[in-house]
Amino acid sequence: MAYTIDSWGDFRDDETQSREPGWLSRLGELRVFAELGALAPAIPALLSAPRGDGHAVLVLPGVLTGDESTVVIRRYLEELGYVAHPWKQGHNWGPSRALHEKLRVRLSELHERYDRRISIVGWSLGGIFARELAREMPHAVRQVVTLGSPFGSDLSMDGSRKPDDAARRRIPPPVPCTSVYSRSDGIVSWEACREMEADETENIEVPATHIGMGFNPLVLWAIADRLAQPEGEWSPFDREGWHGMLYG
Repeated sequence: MAYTIDSWGDFRDDETQSREPGWLSRLGELRVFAELGALAPAIPALLSAPRGDGHAVLVLPGVLTGDESTVVIRRYLEELGYVAHPWKQGHNWGPSRALHEKLRVRLSELHERYDRRISIVGWSLGGIFARELAREMPHAVRQVVTLGSPFGSDLSMDGSRKPDDAARRRIPPPVPCTSVYSRSDGIVSWEACREMEADETENIEVPATHIGMGFNPLVLWAIADRLAQPEGEWSPFDREGWHGMLYG
């Protein structure tokens, strides 16, 4: 899921230019082993997470990875009663118009199969694809949850760099959108991962590595909490109680 760091260095968020992750943040990605070790002990708590209506969820991987990287997310969602689907596009080799069109077909197939709107969880570049699908096909998308996705970058869907694309893509699609991000992300600029303030957008900060977001227990709980909301009744993440101690 790692990006070339320079690919994301020029994003600007109003008055603040996003910064490339420093060497401490990059070194901090080694914490991924601690996140992996925390997964098994956290399973009983994770299985007590809120459960929704079992609707279908499409899970999109980050760059340089494929469906094998999202196995934990999908198996967890299945344990909670959802129908979790892989993207079935092989490895994610980066932004391309051809891949985007294939994902449109994939989403359309799932929407027609269930005759319901589909939630999309996208990790890193997968989250950028997820938001663009929701922008173009809001009738088929229930909500979007992105994990460390720098949609505020200027990288276009055909792989070229276009500053105008950054401004357009930062505008949220017309469906509920949750961005899960980490200030200690050692791969992408966390500033580029934050949603603009709107009626149905939110940002959830977690203490996570970029590489470990697919199996970090706090990330998994946040995904479950967001997907459990009744369709059409979206509300922001509740930070009361222990949520307020663990999530930013």
